[in-house]
Amino acid sequence: MNVSENGLNLIKTFEGCRLTAYKCPAGVWTIGYGHTGSDVKQGLKISRERADSLLKQDVLVHSNNVSRLVKVPLTQNQFDALVSFEYNVGYANFSKSTMLRLLNQRQYLAAANQFDRWIYANRKVLSGLVKRRKAEKTLFLRQ
Repeated sequence: MNVSENGLNLIKTFEGCRLTAYKCPAGVWTIGYGHTGSDVKQGLKISRERADSLLKQDVLVHSNNVSRLVKVPLTQNQFDALVSFEYNVGYANFSKSTMLRLLNQRQYLAAANQFDRWIYANRKVLSGLVKRRKAEKTLFLRQ
């Protein structure tokens, strides 16, 4: 599966686009639409075109991660919501999550309820994560 325009817009909305590197609430150097990695360092600046290119590359990686980890059928909306989620929490966290375990047991509703638990950064509730998880859960549950 590929992320739809709807899923891409969800990621863009919650990541925002910053053309100068910054530390996210979790303390990780970030640029563009939430791009992280060894290439992101303090003082780095990029163009909007580069941000769009990094987003496309990152979404492909995260889409592949979701496809590799999820062993049950998904709707497009479920896939989009999960890619947005995994894009934000990362492969390691998603791969060992209760959400994924429940999902792979075909407990779709129980898995959806796990979105509500992922609202913390450095043990603090972040209002941005509360809003993002609500949007992801809503999309996941939409037919």
